[in-house]
Amino acid sequence: MDHEPEMKIGLPQFRAISHAISRYEDITLLGVHLVESICTSFEIKAASILLFDDRENRLFNVCSYGLSDEYNSQVPEWSARFEEFTRGKWVYFKDFSMDPRVENYEAIQKEGLRSMLSVPIKRREHILGLLKLYNSESWILHKEDILSISVLAEQYGLVIENNGLQNFLTEVKEAMGRLPLRKLQGLTP
Repeated sequence: MDHEPEMKIGLPQFRAISHAISRYEDITLLGVHLVESICTSFEIKAASILLFDDRENRLFNVCSYGLSDEYNSQVPEWSARFEEFTRGKWVYFKDFSMDPRVENYEAIQKEGLRSMLSVPIKRREHILGLLKLYNSESWILHKEDILSISVLAEQYGLVIENNGLQNFLTEVKEAMGRLPLRKLQGLTP
């Protein structure tokens, strides 16, 4: 008889991580602290954030915790195989050794990984990347933990979008500041 798995992310942990997401100015440092906090809360081996570059049609590993540089350098090529992108839903690998979706089992085995939860980082309907949680043993996740991770990934997606918009506005403001004053007539109230 299966028993209900223990929740790992309670309200205090969720609140602390959410609060941190809303306060960071440095998006890279936020990612580093996010994956570390998730590993600590879940008591798991590793986590990583992969962002999708739609110009290059490729995933980039932007930060990780608990994974070797060698493993991080082996980011898989993006394909329609990534259900997280095609469906926009989380994907769970209970045991890599028995899953036909796994292509690089040798690298996974060498890294000491057994299971993974991959959650899309979204902003509205756009998928910006993946938040991946790895464990060294097979684990059963509580439904509420999966929902909490999904919400945190969406919050991170909002931060990414806002950061990009802020960078764009800063560039526009700088460009406008270089225009001759005669060209700005009628543009400002």
